[in-house]
Amino acid sequence: MDDNTLTRGHSDRPDTAPRAPRSLARIQAVPWLLFIVVLALAAWLGWRAFGPQDHGDPLATSLVAFEKQNRLTVFSAQLSPVVASEDSRLFGALRSRQVAVIPARVDYTLDLSRMDRTRLAWDEATKTLDVQLPPLAVSRPNLDEARAQYLREGLWITRDAQDELTRDNTQLAEQQALEQATNPVLMGLARGAAKDAIRQNLAIPLEVAGFGDVTVNVRFDGEARPALAPAPAPAASPAAERTGATTSAP
Repeated sequence: MDDNTLTRGHSDRPDTAPRAPRSLARIQAVPWLLFIVVLALAAWLGWRAFGPQDHGDPLATSLVAFEKQNRLTVFSAQLSPVVASEDSRLFGALRSRQVAVIPARVDYTLDLSRMDRTRLAWDEATKTLDVQLPPLAVSRPNLDEARAQYLREGLWITRDAQDELTRDNTQLAEQQALEQATNPVLMGLARGAAKDAIRQNLAIPLEVAGFGDVTVNVRFDGEARPALAPAPAPAASPAAERTGATTSAP
């Protein structure tokens, strides 16, 4: 009985002798695992920072910038048309005349919903984006009749005659303001403002997208594409310069 009890007690004792080397190996492997993880993380960060990157499609980036502004007001003109109208009543016995100065505002807008890939061209070698814009749209003149000034002439101007003169002058002022807004000088200023606005609206998103410092050339329908800058002439070698100096000497 005692021997059996001793035998069983000996067999129930935990066998720790073979586990000690295994635990020691695990402890020694932890620093190596940490080193491998840190090395892999450093390699991944280096690849993200200095490895080849695909910044996507520059044309798609430009079209997204256009979609954010369906219609863009690029220029506004403040005009003051001077108009005059006449009225005759009672078979010409009552004649009246009204001169009016009516301030007006006209806006020049771009319909960016018409922009698609056919109006964009990207040159990867020079990082140049060519943009072809649709024609500018001139809005209907917004007349500020609250600040209008009137000069009336006539012995007796009835209420109906005054209303008729005012309506005629309003129509004339609207027509004249539209004619003034479409003159070449104002249209040139509006086109210049539109080109500057489009350059800014496209250059910044492309730079943020990772394309770097890009050149944006903007033109309207009917305008010629800007000519490429001529390549610089190669510098003459010192030997050639010396030869030229020798031959030109008397």
